[in-house]
Amino acid sequence: MQEITTKQLNDGDYLLYIYTPFCGTCALARTMLEKIEQVHKETIFYEMNASLYPEFMIENQVESVPCLLIMKDHQIKEKVYAFQSIPNIYGYLMEYKPELFVKN
Repeated sequence: MQEITTKQLNDGDYLLYIYTPFCGTCALARTMLEKIEQVHKETIFYEMNASLYPEFMIENQVESVPCLLIMKDHQIKEKVYAFQSIPNIYGYLMEYKPELFVKN
């Protein structure tokens, strides 16, 4: 995962993992997302420390962390607060990033 930049935020298409540093549940969610990236050998998720972006949290009505904010075409499609399991996250990836599952 890499920290999201202003340019990427303005791009309007991303999967954003929002966390706070001392959140235990956030650490578990991060582990799941990192495992998914390891399998695919690419950056899939961007990350944002919620403490550093209070305006973003208010503007996008992020209610708690961890949160996987799914943005497509400059619109929030989903806010996932319950990561549950890696297969659960894959369900979102199949819907919003199907290109990950196309063989070259």
